[in-house]
Amino acid sequence: MLAVAGAHSQQPCCDERKGSPVAYKILVADDEKDIRSVLALYLEDAGYEVVEAADGAEALRILEERDVDLCLLDIMMPALDGYQVLKHVREDNDVPVIVVSAKGQDSEKILGLNLGADDYLVKPFNPLEAVARVNSNIRRAKGAVPQQASAHAPLTCRDLELDRESCTLTRAGQPIALTPAEFRIMSMFMEHPGRVFTKQQIYECGWDEDYVAAENSVMVCVSKLRAKLGDDSQAYIKTIRGLGYRLER
Repeated sequence: MLAVAGAHSQQPCCDERKGSPVAYKILVADDEKDIRSVLALYLEDAGYEVVEAADGAEALRILEERDVDLCLLDIMMPALDGYQVLKHVREDNDVPVIVVSAKGQDSEKILGLNLGADDYLVKPFNPLEAVARVNSNIRRAKGAVPQQASAHAPLTCRDLELDRESCTLTRAGQPIALTPAEFRIMSMFMEHPGRVFTKQQIYECGWDEDYVAAENSVMVCVSKLRAKLGDDSQAYIKTIRGLGYRLER
């Protein structure tokens, strides 16, 4: 199962191919849309540009026609499986390839590596591990990875801006008063807009203590934040039934 966890926002790195700073381009090839979406979210948060392919034929076409810096390649895909794509790619392309597969046997890993893969990631995996492996392979191939954003840089989402140095939140330029717990929770939401956080994650961030039967505290805090952010109760912070809450992009 793909874990839902926090990650630091990062900025695109410099690439001299076009004479200006651009993000390295990562191809995520997997026939499962949910996996593509989660990987895209985490990789974009890490400063990469993401291109998606839903089957092997589409992945091969993208690799042949577009300038891709690394490929995350699922094995079991329709049209062409990942191994077939890898064999074709290695005929004339040295792009780093990380094989992603539910097959964790040593024989499968050895096969993938012998066919030219640079790394092998077994499903289910933590998306943060996938980002770490992408960073590692990009570093080896390019010599650099995206740089982490300043811990004090203001955070923005839609018409919200949170200044972490002055500990202030504004909406459309108008200040919003927050308690310390509300400020920490909004910081977490605004670092990762669109990401779902569980009630446990929200409580442990806001109150800086272990989560023990504190569901009501989280619900009350979220309700107060919604009231401060606007009249529409879920315009900014949306309830994701059975999972938790997310800040809408």
